[in-house]
Amino acid sequence: MSKVRTRFAPSPTGRMHVGNLRTALYAYLITKHEGGDYILRIEDTDQERYVEGAVDIIYRTMKETGLIHDEGPDKDGGCGPYVQSERHEKGMYLEYAKKLVEKGEAYYCFCTKERLEGLKKEVAGKEIMVYDKHCLSLTPEEVQANLDAGMPYVIRQNNPTTGTTTFHDEIYGDITVDNEELDDMVLIKSDGYPTYNFANVVDDHLMGITHVVRGNEYLSSSPKYNRLYEAFGWDVPVYVHCPLITDENHHKLSKRSGHSSFEDLIEQGFLTEAVVNFVALLGWSPADNQEIMSLDELVEKFDYRHINKSPAVFDYTKLKWMNGEYLKKMDFDKFYEMALPYIKEVVTKDYDLKKIAEMVQTRIEIFPDIKDHIDFFEELPEYDVAMYTHKKMKTNAENSLQLLKEVLPILEAQDDFSNDALFQTLKEFGKEHEYKTGFVMWPIRTAVSGKQMTPGGATQLMEVFGKEESIRRIKKGIELLSNM
Repeated sequence: MSKVRTRFAPSPTGRMHVGNLRTALYAYLITKHEGGDYILRIEDTDQERYVEGAVDIIYRTMKETGLIHDEGPDKDGGCGPYVQSERHEKGMYLEYAKKLVEKGEAYYCFCTKERLEGLKKEVAGKEIMVYDKHCLSLTPEEVQANLDAGMPYVIRQNNPTTGTTTFHDEIYGDITVDNEELDDMVLIKSDGYPTYNFANVVDDHLMGITHVVRGNEYLSSSPKYNRLYEAFGWDVPVYVHCPLITDENHHKLSKRSGHSSFEDLIEQGFLTEAVVNFVALLGWSPADNQEIMSLDELVEKFDYRHINKSPAVFDYTKLKWMNGEYLKKMDFDKFYEMALPYIKEVVTKDYDLKKIAEMVQTRIEIFPDIKDHIDFFEELPEYDVAMYTHKKMKTNAENSLQLLKEVLPILEAQDDFSNDALFQTLKEFGKEHEYKTGFVMWPIRTAVSGKQMTPGGATQLMEVFGKEESIRRIKKGIELLSNM
């Protein structure tokens, strides 16, 4: 078998959609699993949809996700140019379209816009245009006369109207269509540019692509692709069509969802590694059902034959869980560097921010969660004294007031406000009074935080607050409980 070669061929139309990222990832995993080549090709023939700066987004996303190409516009592997507009300028597509015209597999069409409008009809509520092969009947002399007169034209594929065409997809199996459903699609547009479909086939062949990975919205176009390959006498590549990605309501994942692109997710505080891991599982899972996997592990385990046919649901809750798992395992210094801007948004006082970061690392799923976990550090919030009641700890408002009054002079006499020293002191205090540790800690934690849930325990929080602020907050707790 020849060397596996896959390609990622994005159009520079804006941010990298999650579906495009999955296509790029699956193509990368297929070829790297087999030790093959991964090609980046920029498909910019649709000039109307071209977005300035979008090529930079493609390069940046590929670099950040680790999907490093072996060949591309910046790495010539002998199959260049790797940008379609540059290939167009060399006349490559027109040359191949003319070869099909010579074979009778394509023809010049000079129909006006008005005539084409008249061919439109409604089928199942949709307006479609099926071309009637009008220009196929033109003689070579008539065609030449029109070309000499400078008449605008397109070149159309000449598809049969009887019989069937069958193509094989690795995920969906054999798919057969009636040839009467195959429209004579345009190969070269009136502006001289190739259509997306035609350029794809020519480029994939010339670049030696063995496996074509794309979304299943292209399934219906595949018979036309196959007829082009056969018309040229070229080998048909292995097709891998990926399932649709939907939101939780089973609608196609759209920009309105707020998390349809890679950059959206990074801006929302997700880690690149977690996004790549999650996207890999949108329609595929390894035989051992492992969920947390590095890119290297994905390369090792990926088998495209296990891709699912049914639509993949973008489960935002699962992505957050997965991101949380990555955050827990993250090198602390790297975590601190990334968490710091979020911490500083909330905490302006001169506290040890590293200790705050240590507390939240295992408790958040995405970086913006930090804010809700640490807002009490800046100012003690107003809180309900009902929080002092905890059945499991056997605490209530009365015994909490008594405990805080008992512990206050001990803390006032304590010089060492490190976590370990405070914990030791309070543990000994509890032993002396035959109090369980939870019974001692709950009221103190409530008093210093004013929160039901905190990222750290009572002594961890007091270490960050320091003696003065801790005492002030405990006194405030005594005051609130005394005024009940």
